[in-house]
Amino acid sequence: MTANNKALGYILILSSLLFTGSITAADQHDMSAADHGQNDHAAMHDHAKSADYDEKAALALSQAAMGQVLGDYEFLDGNGKRITLASMRGKPVIISLIYTSCYHVCPTITTNLARIVEIARAALGDDSFSVLTIGFDTPVDTPDKMRLFAKQRGIDHNNWHFVSASADTMQRLARDVGFSYFSTPKGFDHMIQATLVDADGKVYRQVYGMAPEPPALVEPLKEILYGKQVSASPLDGWINNIKLFCTVYDPSTGRYHFDYSIFIALGLAVLMLGGTAWFIISAWRKSPPSGPAT
Repeated sequence: MTANNKALGYILILSSLLFTGSITAADQHDMSAADHGQNDHAAMHDHAKSADYDEKAALALSQAAMGQVLGDYEFLDGNGKRITLASMRGKPVIISLIYTSCYHVCPTITTNLARIVEIARAALGDDSFSVLTIGFDTPVDTPDKMRLFAKQRGIDHNNWHFVSASADTMQRLARDVGFSYFSTPKGFDHMIQATLVDADGKVYRQVYGMAPEPPALVEPLKEILYGKQVSASPLDGWINNIKLFCTVYDPSTGRYHFDYSIFIALGLAVLMLGGTAWFIISAWRKSPPSGPAT
């Protein structure tokens, strides 16, 4: 083997090792993100179940809604102002369905969602997504009741709307987002889910349970905002990739932060590769050329 071939072989081996390490790290990141918040699939109220409520069927219906494009539904906010889903296109929307006469579960769901929304906005930007809390008990959940429900939770966020809907709108919307609910003597049995809709109005993710971990919602929000959108330029795409992989969740603080260690590791890898290449090339240049056998 010539000196040229040996040098090239060493460089290729080192590059392969570095590339394998980066792929492993990315896989671990993806697995960690996928594990968050996917328990309690058919979470529901803890009172006596409705005879009509089938947890497995409810979960199947919820999962079947993935990829569904929502219709242009119309709602009324707490001030009686008309809001349409079409007016919210262009950024992700988190849809949470509750009923205002619920004494425990729905208030808890909303309070926990508010905590995650605060974390997400700190990491992704105040105006990066919207939230829509919809009252599904249409005879009771009037605009006034929805406004009072938000006030009792202490929620007054920009781009978070507490809205009421007509019975027909609620029936069609529930079908689109895969939301099951049935009346009981004490209220309703219903899926405890937050539906994440992408910027094009398509159901992107279902998140279940009363108190999901922040990454259960923030990670898919990051994917929509930074990982899936079409960039205006290569620079935009590069910046979005940095935001996607370098904004990480710290369980000890319950917050997201920018992880500079990724750049440190990348810099060390570049230095190692460059140093090894320089050493091999220098050694090759100093070695005497092999002449023809005499």
